[in-house]
Order: sequence, then structure tokens, then C-alpha cells
Amino acid sequence: MEAAARELSFAITRSASSLVTGRTGRVAVLMPDLASWFLSSALSGMAPALREAGLELLVYSVTDVHERADFFDRLPARRNADALLVVSFSLSPAERARLDNLGMPLVFVSQHAPGRPSVYVDDEDAALRGTRHLINLGHRRIAFLQTSDTTGFAWSSKNRLTGHLRALTEAGLEHDTSLVMSVPDWKGGGMAPAVGRLLSLSDPPTALFTETDDMAFRLLAALRDANVPVPGRVSVMGFDDHVMADVMGLTTLAQPAVEIGRTAVRLTRAVIDNTDGAHERHIVLPTELVPRGSTGPPPGKG
Repeated sequence: MEAAARELSFAITRSASSLVTGRTGRVAVLMPDLASWFLSSALSGMAPALREAGLELLVYSVTDVHERADFFDRLPARRNADALLVVSFSLSPAERARLDNLGMPLVFVSQHAPGRPSVYVDDEDAALRGTRHLINLGHRRIAFLQTSDTTGFAWSSKNRLTGHLRALTEAGLEHDTSLVMSVPDWKGGGMAPAVGRLLSLSDPPTALFTETDDMAFRLLAALRDANVPVPGRVSVMGFDDHVMADVMGLTTLAQPAVEIGRTAVRLTRAVIDNTDGAHERHIVLPTELVPRGSTGPPPGKG
């Protein structure tokens, strides 16, 4: 009974406070698939930070075009939060205009948004350093494997590919389009045929750089099933520093996913409080190359 009374008292107090301040005490988060390690890790950084601030968390996970359309169709009834964190999600001009019309502050996470508050890592620079690492090991044929963005969700694939290609240019290496491969069904059975196509090229790659660690794990499994030794025949590098990357011995680019979530909450609180400069602030967090056993010199150069 006492617990119920305390809960009721809290709800009444919050409702009364909302009437006085015009605030709901809630922060909403819009993101794609929660099964992604990065997204779930960022969320695990947001949740306790919001709780410590006395704010409730509302999560809207939109995984396909139908859910996306439904979210924005129902948007007018969802002005039930003090701010919206947009995580790895590319808004169309029309969608952004609809959010602006609600008067709800937006904070962008894992993406740079000109003129808007945002928290992210420099994906291009990180990928540049990753490909440099492979080049310094002696690799000259380096493939880049990416997801296929058919739903308009903002992954960092484009910036990571740009960084990869910049590193090739710096080293005077050719941009071979056959070495940039989209693998839309990488979670299903798509990785094995992708590996087969790459390794059957007349001049196959000796290193494979994947857009995320999740992709790299699928790639390592496909290579194992094809009896392709890593890094004996090909090196593999990912991006994220997934919790399993160390266990798998995966070389990767580490990004601080949990800290990105925490930082996004701090910035969101500043935006809600109208702190000077918060509405146009961009926070770039560091990345780190983490060499492990999945990369080494190309065959014949060890």
C-alpha cells in the first residue's frame, strides 16, 4: 500500500508540475532496429542518465518503411515528450518539418546534423585510419563490405566508405568498384555468396573491411565454413568494438557507444533548459583502432 501511495503521489506531483512548467518529464528516442549492438549500447547509456535526471524514457523503434510511415502518421498525437533523440535515422525534409511543427527540440545521435545539436564520432576519419592500418600491413587489395540502406535509415556506411577510399587515394591505390560490395542479406544467407564472389575475382582481396562488427562476425563464420584461414589468407577488420570483438579476436575501430548515449542525454537536458549554444552544439567523441588477431600481413609477406 505504501509503495502504491508513493507511486500515486509521484504521478500526481509530476502531473501538477507538468501543468506549471509545460514539461512532461519525458524524453523520446527514435531509432531503427534495437537488435543492433551499437543502438542497444547507446540506449543502455541513455536510460540510466535519464533516470538519474528524473526523466522518463520513451523508445520508438522503427524497423521498416511501414512502421516509419505509421510513426509519422500518428505524430500529432505524440507531443508527449520534452525532446526527441533521433538515433541513426535519416529524416526526410518533410519528416523534419513535421517534427519542427510540433515544437519539440531534436537532438541527433550518431550523425552530424548541420545547425542542430548532435553527438557522433568521425566515421570518415576512423575508417581512414583503419584502412591505413591494413595498407601498412602490406595489403593492396582491400574490400569494403556494407549494408544496403533501402529504407532511408541513417547508418554511417557512406562516411566510412569515404574514409576507406581516401586512404586508398593517399596510398596511390586503385578504387576498384568490384571491391565495394553491398550485402543486404548479411544477417541471413547473404554473406557466404558475397565472400564467394570476392574470393573468386581474378585478383581477389587480401583484406576485408566491414561496416560493423556484427557484419564482421557473419563474415568470419562464412570464411570458416569455406575453409579460408584468417588472417592467413585474408585479414578481417570491423567497426564498433562490439562486446564480443575481443573474444573473437577481431581487429576493429572502437567507438564509445555507451558514452555516446550518456553524452546525448546531457546535451538533451541542456537543450530542454535552453542553455546558451546548446541548440547548435556538435559533440564529436573519439574512436580508437584496436588491432587483434584477425589482421596480419597478406600471404607471402609475413
